[in-house]
Amino acid sequence: MPNPSPALSGPLVVALVYDGLCTFEFGIAAEVFGLSRPEMGPGWYRFASAAVENGPLRAQGGLTVTADGDVSLIDRADMIVVPGWRGIDLPVPDDLCARLRAAHVRGARLVSLCSGAVVLAETGLLDGAIAATHWRYAERLRQRRPQVSVDETSLYRIHDRIFTAAGSAAGIDLLIEIVRRDFGAAAANSVARRIVMPAHRSGGQAQFLERPVALRPGSEIAPLLDQVRQDLAGDWTIARMASSCRMSERTFIRRFIEATGVSPGDWLAAERMERAKQLLCARDAPMEEIAHAVGFGSAHALRHHFRKWLGLSPTAYRTRFMPVEAGG
Repeated sequence: MPNPSPALSGPLVVALVYDGLCTFEFGIAAEVFGLSRPEMGPGWYRFASAAVENGPLRAQGGLTVTADGDVSLIDRADMIVVPGWRGIDLPVPDDLCARLRAAHVRGARLVSLCSGAVVLAETGLLDGAIAATHWRYAERLRQRRPQVSVDETSLYRIHDRIFTAAGSAAGIDLLIEIVRRDFGAAAANSVARRIVMPAHRSGGQAQFLERPVALRPGSEIAPLLDQVRQDLAGDWTIARMASSCRMSERTFIRRFIEATGVSPGDWLAAERMERAKQLLCARDAPMEEIAHAVGFGSAHALRHHFRKWLGLSPTAYRTRFMPVEAGG
């Protein structure tokens, strides 16, 4: 029996390995919980992989995988990660379900990423609960396990020490949230910075890109985007933006959507939200001041946009994500 990360004393995280392994989902679990992070101290996570069946075990991308141990590693894990599953309609071994149920009874946390929700659903532990999964698999999971309320709109869901995440990138959001719960906001921010990810997407946020990505960054709209970002507090009406681009309003709106994929109003709100989040975590400024600085006009409007976009108040966001050193 392997002794994962013997220099560490923190929670033992066991990621399952199976034939047809979802490589990305396993990789992000190993990235967050399995990398050496000496700056976190000896209480950081220990990590091991457990084969749920006999080999050879193939992974997506043409890889063959050898795990640290067999399925019995589940019996000593503090947290078990199911990194996807080989098929939303394929069976889950009875022995695996029994071990996961037993682990949950003794207090272990269970985590599924993307299609891995089907494995946790088959244990029966999600009956009567709300579980997240990728929108592509939601209807099939409903049909397979009607006792589970499937949520294909949220990034992740948490119920009774069971964590379920939507698509691939949402899995990273969930794992960072687990780090935050275990080690605090500063540790979560540190891990997020290392993998170049935001540390702040809440589980209730919808399964869409948080910030619009320019589809044509070299377009004629690009100079305006830079101008607006430098003066988010300005009164950026459609008329003003169209005039800056020397276009009619109708032409401007069409060209803007072609360049960014969203309307000018949605893009501006997203940019103001990004700047507000930065200010909330950078200094302990009053809400009214931050609202005016980013162009929302009032603390009331700031709270409205935070609840609409993130499902959090600005105060709750600051409490959760402000680095310890920034807060004094």
